[in-house]
Amino acid sequence: MECDWFENIKIDNFIIFASVMAKKIEKTNAARLLDKAGISYRLIPYEFDENDLAAQHVADSLGQDIARVFKTLVLHGDRTGHIVCVVPGNTEVDLKALAKVSGNKKVEMIAMKDLLSVTGYIRGGCSPIGMKKRFPTYFHSTALSFDTIYVSAGVRGLQIEISPADIVAFTGASVADVAC
Repeated sequence: MECDWFENIKIDNFIIFASVMAKKIEKTNAARLLDKAGISYRLIPYEFDENDLAAQHVADSLGQDIARVFKTLVLHGDRTGHIVCVVPGNTEVDLKALAKVSGNKKVEMIAMKDLLSVTGYIRGGCSPIGMKKRFPTYFHSTALSFDTIYVSAGVRGLQIEISPADIVAFTGASVADVAC
């Protein structure tokens, strides 16, 4: 569905009203959950490339610092089962640190083939909000150094810009140094 909206454009001290066709953004389950909780956020679309689902591509598409674009990783702990780790796009999860803070001796990434059945999300569209089940979640501590961060909205091509304090509280996450 498309809708018209108007934008003021100032050229040589003249204001021109330009009609711009804007594509309506469909709300995801993650967005609906945030709405229901009364949490403020913005949905930000971007062009995705199935051959390049890396966080750097997302950051470049958004025109944002890669340190503000967080990726959601799902792991399995030997004692706790599935856990979620949300780290800046320019880092990797520190498996030893995550194991320690999560009460595990060892953690490892789940197989990509299991991501959909475990979370309800696909690679490149995994959000820490609205997974099939609520898993223990850990955000890297740098998230709290920003006014807002970006996480997947639950589909490829759409990010949620949100206050890190709000998403940490909503997901019941812990904050720790879990990236390197």
